[in-house]
Amino acid sequence: MKNNKTTSGTNVQKVKNQNAQAGNQYANEFAQETDVNEVKRQNQQSEANKNNASKNNQQNR
Repeated sequence: MKNNKTTSGTNVQKVKNQNAQAGNQYANEFAQETDVNEVKRQNQQSEANKNNASKNNQQNR
């Protein structure tokens, strides 16, 4: 049987389980607080800004 503890005595499986639980809690919390339409709007605005910056850059050459 494989030893499931580090040299300092940390239980690897226990830490993995705790990390998985914490990750799920964070993902759920983040999803509940995120306005999907607002994120999409901001992404569109960012893309438009990038395109405008690229066009301006080409014109200034």
